[in-house]
Amino acid sequence: MDLKQLRYFDAVAETCHFGRAAERLHLAQPALSQAVRRLEAELGVRLLARTTRQVQLTPAGEFFHREVRRILGELDASVLGAKSIAEGSRGLLRVGFTGTSAFTQLSRLSRMVRSSLPGVVLEVQADLLTPAQVDRLLDGRLDLGVLRGPVAEAGIETRTLLQEPMVLALPADHRLVPESALEVVDVSADEFVAYADERSAVNEAVVSSCRRAGFSPDITHRAPGTAALLALVAAGLGVALVPQSVRSMHLTGVVFRDVAGANSIDLSLAWRADESSALVSGALDVLDHHGFFTTASNTSELA
Repeated sequence: MDLKQLRYFDAVAETCHFGRAAERLHLAQPALSQAVRRLEAELGVRLLARTTRQVQLTPAGEFFHREVRRILGELDASVLGAKSIAEGSRGLLRVGFTGTSAFTQLSRLSRMVRSSLPGVVLEVQADLLTPAQVDRLLDGRLDLGVLRGPVAEAGIETRTLLQEPMVLALPADHRLVPESALEVVDVSADEFVAYADERSAVNEAVVSSCRRAGFSPDITHRAPGTAALLALVAAGLGVALVPQSVRSMHLTGVVFRDVAGANSIDLSLAWRADESSALVSGALDVLDHHGFFTTASNTSELA
């Protein structure tokens, strides 16, 4: 029994007429009749009741036809699914977001991808620091990453989305909260809260900002992610310099203030340089076409 025999039988069962089935299959009627008889012989079951006037399914034939339709339907769906994945129009796209970038970028990215590639399912991995995203991109656990650049790791390509200024996160009862204007040097005597991963691009921007202001930050507490970092600030355990988009996280006990002299920091989209997935390539093309990489369209979301 082969797939061709099943399709031949399906055509005859659908039409209950060898002539019309042969026309549908672009096949000579005697050849079709012989193929169905061979199928019955292989099964040892009579599938069709034939007379000079009509062809009808036997009870066994009715059951077998239902099963054949199911099998052919699943096979056709599998073929279509495989082609869709190969073409990049269907599949699972795993996207990582650092800090609060999910608040500012997830909605835009999701809408752009799903509008053009409705067969793509997004798996979101949020609040991942840049080093963790780079590791996951390289070992295949992520397809795209919205992270803090620049990324110097070999094997990773990036494209800048925007530049964010850094702002000061202060405990609500901090002495500087009432001040009208602040500079980085104003917190030179304070303890700092930073991210636990010392490879963090934000940490590097913090240290660079402080050194340019004439001091090295006294980092006394570290946090695995942005929510924990702000919780430590709210608890009065230190101050922090964070990207401006962190303001979208409203946490009681933390006050955000603009600060002069702080570095800005890039937000970028990253992917594997040797990426061979048509799905990832297709998603990048869609994002580019819809202006995801246009800096001007992103800045308004940081307010």
